[in-house]
Amino acid sequence: MLDKPAAGAPSGAPFRLTSLAHGGGCGCKLAPSVLRELLAEQPAGGPFERLLVGTETGDDAAVYQLDDETCLIATTDFFMPMVDDPYEFGRIAATNAISDVYAMGGKPLMALAILGMPLGKLPTAMVREILKGGQAIAAEAGIPVAGGHSIDAPEPIYGLAVIGTASPATIRKNSTARAGDALILTKALGVGLYSAAFKKEALPPAAYAEMIGSMTTLNRIGTELGRRAEVHAVTDVTGFGILGHGLEVARGSSLTLHLDADALPVLAEAERLAREGFVTGASHRNWASYGEAVALPDDFPDWRRHLLTDPQTSGGLLVACEPGAASTLLAEIRAAGYPSAAVIGRMAEGAPGVVVSG
Repeated sequence: MLDKPAAGAPSGAPFRLTSLAHGGGCGCKLAPSVLRELLAEQPAGGPFERLLVGTETGDDAAVYQLDDETCLIATTDFFMPMVDDPYEFGRIAATNAISDVYAMGGKPLMALAILGMPLGKLPTAMVREILKGGQAIAAEAGIPVAGGHSIDAPEPIYGLAVIGTASPATIRKNSTARAGDALILTKALGVGLYSAAFKKEALPPAAYAEMIGSMTTLNRIGTELGRRAEVHAVTDVTGFGILGHGLEVARGSSLTLHLDADALPVLAEAERLAREGFVTGASHRNWASYGEAVALPDDFPDWRRHLLTDPQTSGGLLVACEPGAASTLLAEIRAAGYPSAAVIGRMAEGAPGVVVSG
């Protein structure tokens, strides 16, 4: 226990919420290699012709076509706390879960809460604050939290199952990028580095505010992107880092993704923290899982690589679009409330993988 709350902890808190969890945020995700191994022998599930998106390419949500005009989008996402303020934890987890619907080009419709709490270790008031935070973000997205399920768990867990809708024409997968497409990233990288520094009480207050601001910004621009014919593929960047989720796009689209490391938007303190070694365990697991499919420059330092494998919680959208439309789309994305958005690379013919320059 701490004698006083850490930065970002609620006033009068008797302990750090993060002290009850072995990991936090999307850094809790299983490593990509482990996930592939677990899913390798799973049955396809049968000939469901209306299931437009399943598990085949590790996309952000499942999509089922109800009729000629409507698709149902379903997803679930939950994790352990990466901040000590329970209200902010609820907001972050809800923003992250709803993002999957936006990443498919859809519009969220409603959510169900997923709650696991260590009984006897957390005051009831703190659990209520977690739920309030989730409900606040759901209200911002214009949807209700219409129910849910709770269990007694050894570590605090919270998230949402989210249902959304879209027309078949507006669904955007992570596997439909085209050769020549430009790549846009809508949020800055570095959340995992910030969370590592936060756990060690080494994150400045301004950086903490920047981290919270990024993680609680809804990716609602995804709904609009789904309506744009010049947008060919979309995914959100979360626990596998920009390299891991970029690699999913490359493999699903059977193309090479060329990433310009110099063009990547990063949070204000991210480079300093990477140089100083504030790296999550998930960053190491990510590289061990997919490093063989990534070509780095010969003189690329480890700290820069950690920026690329850094797990993002409620990260931005990675958008593949026609190159001639990239500048217009970028301006519109920034004007919609994503000032860090940047063109970060391109898709090209070649073996599925990621080639990094810069």
